[in-house]
Amino acid sequence: MTYNLTEGCLETIMAGGDVSNPIIQILGMKKIQSGSSNKERFRLVVSDGKHTVSQAMLAAQNNEQILHAGDNTVVRVVRFISSAFNNQNSGKEQRILLLLEVDIVAPGNVVGRQIGSPVQLTDSKKNESAAPKKVPQQYAPKPNEVASTGYNYSGENNAPSLENQMVHPITSLSPYQNKWIIKARVTNKSAIRTWSNSRGEGKLFSMDLVDSSGEIRCTAFREQVDKYYDYVQVDKIYFISKCQLKAANKKFSSLKNDYEMTTTSETIIQECQSDDTAIPTTCFNFVTIDKISNMEEGALVDICAICKNVSDVQVFQAKTTGRDLTKRDVALVDQSNTSINLTLWGNEALSFDGINNPVVVIKGAKIGEFGGGKSLSCLSSTLMKINPDIPESFRIRGWYDQVGCNENVVDISAKSGLSPFSSPWLSFKEVKDKGLGNGDKADYYQTMATILLMRSENLTYKACPTESCNKKVIDLENGMFRCEKCNREYPNFKYRLLSSINMADWSGNTWVSTFTSEAETILGMTAQEVGEQIENNSEAAANIVERVNFKQFVFKCRAKMETYNDEARLKTIAVEVKPVHFKEYNNYLIGRIKQLMS
Repeated sequence: MTYNLTEGCLETIMAGGDVSNPIIQILGMKKIQSGSSNKERFRLVVSDGKHTVSQAMLAAQNNEQILHAGDNTVVRVVRFISSAFNNQNSGKEQRILLLLEVDIVAPGNVVGRQIGSPVQLTDSKKNESAAPKKVPQQYAPKPNEVASTGYNYSGENNAPSLENQMVHPITSLSPYQNKWIIKARVTNKSAIRTWSNSRGEGKLFSMDLVDSSGEIRCTAFREQVDKYYDYVQVDKIYFISKCQLKAANKKFSSLKNDYEMTTTSETIIQECQSDDTAIPTTCFNFVTIDKISNMEEGALVDICAICKNVSDVQVFQAKTTGRDLTKRDVALVDQSNTSINLTLWGNEALSFDGINNPVVVIKGAKIGEFGGGKSLSCLSSTLMKINPDIPESFRIRGWYDQVGCNENVVDISAKSGLSPFSSPWLSFKEVKDKGLGNGDKADYYQTMATILLMRSENLTYKACPTESCNKKVIDLENGMFRCEKCNREYPNFKYRLLSSINMADWSGNTWVSTFTSEAETILGMTAQEVGEQIENNSEAAANIVERVNFKQFVFKCRAKMETYNDEARLKTIAVEVKPVHFKEYNNYLIGRIKQLMS
């Protein structure tokens, strides 16, 4: 089959021109380092049949489909940005092509070859290219589109105008560049925060910026706060240059960028008064509520959900400061048939209106954990919108009105036997398939399982009677017991439990070790009671463990590969055991079934 590439398009694009939906071939790709994020980045060699270009990158959202398609894949480029930068080695200006959105025309295994005999596009070719007829998206507006000539905060302007300069996509920024300009919309601006410590006092505020390629956070400190806070307004578009870039602190930001910006005394910010519809109003990275149950405490997430219930405002005094605090709890639900509690504080709690089950969209909500359940709260940088005009809002509105309002949901904020732990809910087969326990650190998971066998051999042992020590003691056979760890002798001891259990779920079975606390929950007896019965009757142990056969519990397990006699074995320990609340467990299963069906 013949595939027609858009010959000559790369020459136009790399000269700053615009080509509509060009068809090119990806000849190869190489993974490159992407800063502090786990997000992979790939550099590409692309061809239009006439020329090849190696200064090309793939936007992260396209990674999976292009990796799967392989080398020699033919694609239609729906959206792209070509950005100029100064090569610090050669001192020359070069361009990089960023593929933002692509459609696969034919995968590499179908094409099976390089199309045509393309040659490397040289710098001279790029410079000789004709000027583009159409103004590309990556350029700033014409002079009559920009009314602002400087900073409104002082009424004076000594900074050069940025309106005729070439702008860079946010995703192309890195600490290794020193000359760049971005054109971005302010999507969120925090309140001014102050601090005081041994090194002095200060203040700061941050703003979230977005363009058609991605998003980034910018923070201003001290005198820069006075300079920019009132000038910068949410939803307005600005040209920004000469900020300092550093690795982003993911603990305080949910933005999908490896870097964040800090203003300096040389920073230039100029307002673009004309709106640019190509720049989105906000950039969201939504996750469904059911995924939050497996995420770490303290992580930041974006969610789009329905307010199902809302509590009354609660006013109480803080124990440490005595200040009056105001809070309100909001129950959120989405299409995963899962709900979570959102806590609002202060003015947000007072002003929130949950009438008519509004759509609540949150960017940068913080995950909390208490009593085995997950919850959400808002930070000063969190953005919350009610019934926003975005496609996801309309979709979830339709789902709730037609179906969701009558659905049973799993509440991951509830403290119950269903989700008593923060670990992921997995079957034994999933544990095996994921290779849990094979890493450097132990892995944790939870499962609902049935006990098939509890071994009665060596069920109890005599331990040191001190509260902080559980070491096995030596019977001196003179009425005294010695603890080698404490280096002391005692006239008494305490019983401890140590058991090995074979338990199963629908997918398989495994051996698990349990210690005193967990074994007491399973047996319904204290270690002392078990020890005394066995002391009085050598056959009591078999009778005690037989009673727990086929009982079901929710287990939190720790899996870790350990080496014994030069043989590596996976050791699993039940670190917590809880009873099963079957009503909530059934709701959980129904939710999982609906997820699979959808």
